[in-house]
Amino acid sequence: MEFNKFRIRSYEGQYDRAQVEDLERRCEVGPSESVFLFTDTMGDPICRIRNSPMYMMLVAELENELVGVIQGSIKLVTVHGHPPKDLAKVGYVLGLRVSPHHRRKGIGSSLVRRLEEWFSSKDVDYAYMATEKDNQASVSLFMDKFGYTKFRTPAILVNPVNHHCFQVSPNIEIARLKVDQAEYLYRRFMGSTEFFPNDIGNILRNKLSLGTWVAYLKGDIGWGDFGSDGQVPNSWAMLSVWNSGEIFKLRLGKAPFSCLLCTKSWWLIDKIFPCLKLPTIPDFFNPFGFYFMYGVHHEGPFSGKLVRALCQFVHNMAAESKDENCKIIVTEVGGRDELNHHIPHWKLLSCPEDLWCIKPLKNEGTNNKFHELTKTPPTRALFVDPREV
Repeated sequence: MEFNKFRIRSYEGQYDRAQVEDLERRCEVGPSESVFLFTDTMGDPICRIRNSPMYMMLVAELENELVGVIQGSIKLVTVHGHPPKDLAKVGYVLGLRVSPHHRRKGIGSSLVRRLEEWFSSKDVDYAYMATEKDNQASVSLFMDKFGYTKFRTPAILVNPVNHHCFQVSPNIEIARLKVDQAEYLYRRFMGSTEFFPNDIGNILRNKLSLGTWVAYLKGDIGWGDFGSDGQVPNSWAMLSVWNSGEIFKLRLGKAPFSCLLCTKSWWLIDKIFPCLKLPTIPDFFNPFGFYFMYGVHHEGPFSGKLVRALCQFVHNMAAESKDENCKIIVTEVGGRDELNHHIPHWKLLSCPEDLWCIKPLKNEGTNNKFHELTKTPPTRALFVDPREV
């Protein structure tokens, strides 16, 4: 079958914005045929990559109609064993969309190929992407056709925000760090983490980063300039919060009637009997924002309890925020990370295995490292960049 020719070019904001937003609305995103998750970029289609050090958005055009888009970003991260100094330049592939009426015409493949060419022109060592493991179309395209290999399977943990605040243990102290303190601690304690961003300071200083907090037991070492002299409490934990809802919103576009009925009923019961303090099921049918917790680190025998206290603190911060549209708190951790047991989340809303795939873009010097990345059991923690959520 012969198809009309399409052309691929760079995204032009003023000219393409409306068509890209329309394409997003026509492309349902989600693991289930009955539940569609829509992204509202609030007039900025490149909002998910705009905060990256280097980025590109490509569009596929057919007879003056945009029929496909793809986005990519580039950064320098920690990759153990990669010369020099365990640092590698990686390109992240995201936001691949093809109009439902123009699929199976090679548009998606052409977009991926052109983005990889852009990565190579910028001296990128590895390209990687993330998708749901049940997304057969995406898995087939990247793994079968383009030679990507399974890299990691982190868990996406989602916890709803309700108007009942948690009571944090009085035995736990929570303090906010200055940006310089946070950067120092991250480089010291998480600098060797796989995919740790070399520009962590830029992330922490970004206006979307709401801050970094530490938790430790009262009576332990005083915080002050903690870490600068090499001393740390016996047990401690830290995390940072990114306001993803400031740049785009989510909305549940379609769901079974039983799900809608359950949500409304639960809300009504809580309103009539507030003394029960039932966990509220948020209204996901209208656009909502979310906080993303990143850089979660913990050490010591009681650190799991401290992580949970920090999560409760972030929940309370979201519940008391002036932004009433913040409905969930999200984080992503390594699939085998023990943090899974300490971070509060609803299994119904969470994804136990997100699929990350990776591909070397250079023929020389990366084969051995690539084999180690994909074949060695993922014993090290994984740093998830909030700019790529």
